[in-house]
Amino acid sequence: MSFSSRELFARLIKCEAGGEGIDGMKAVATVVMNRVHASYGEYLRTGQGDLRKVIFQPSQFTCVMSKVYGEVNPQTIWATPPEQIHYDVADWALSGNKLPGIGECLWYYNPLAHRAAIYFPQAAQVNL
Repeated sequence: MSFSSRELFARLIKCEAGGEGIDGMKAVATVVMNRVHASYGEYLRTGQGDLRKVIFQPSQFTCVMSKVYGEVNPQTIWATPPEQIHYDVADWALSGNKLPGIGECLWYYNPLAHRAAIYFPQAAQVNL
């Protein structure tokens, strides 16, 4: 089954940030759209302003990978149908909206996630 770009985007938002609340979902949507509109570097070269190309760029989103660390990935955009809130966030981002404070960021991570300190030791020391 072929999904529209909007449907894929809503599915990605749910899969990547469905448990992060509205601001978390909008943050992910903002970053994805920043990659779509990047005027330089890797995302311009690979995405070329195309949302589908950004979503399916290899090794960018675990929700698009059929295997993660050699294991079958049960949580993918194909196995996780979106709800109305995910379509609403996708439409919000597709309309050009951005979450304040995200700016032109091209990556995201949750500094409160238990694994964040492994990759970002300074995050463990931030008093949030």
